Amino acid sequence: MAQKIYVGNLNYQTTDETLSSLFGQYGEVISATVIKDRYSDQSKGFGFVEMTEKDAADAAIATLNGKEVDGRRIRVNIAEDKPRTSRPRGSYGGGREGDSGGGYNNYRY
Repeated sequence: MAQKIYVGNLNYQTTDETLSSLFGQYGEVISATVIKDRYSDQSKGFGFVEMTEKDAADAAIATLNGKEVDGRRIRVNIAEDKPRTSRPRGSYGGGREGDSGGGYNNYRY
């Protein structure tokens, strides 16, 4: 069964390929992704690696947690599902249910 791994405290120059190569020493890597800001395309300093075998993932976590990669000591552990919030996206004023929402600071013109 596949295992998803969180990798934190990454150097901003660390690439997907670096993660894949690093974790590939312990077993088959399904995917390796450094998370980037959608607007600037700069790394956010963390990523995820998915490995095919749980035993290989456990070995990688045990060995790589605290190891220096690209000049930073990385944090490696099992990824936990983040609960999704139902916050609205894309409006300036935000507003609560029943508010007019919309405009900047909800000023009325």
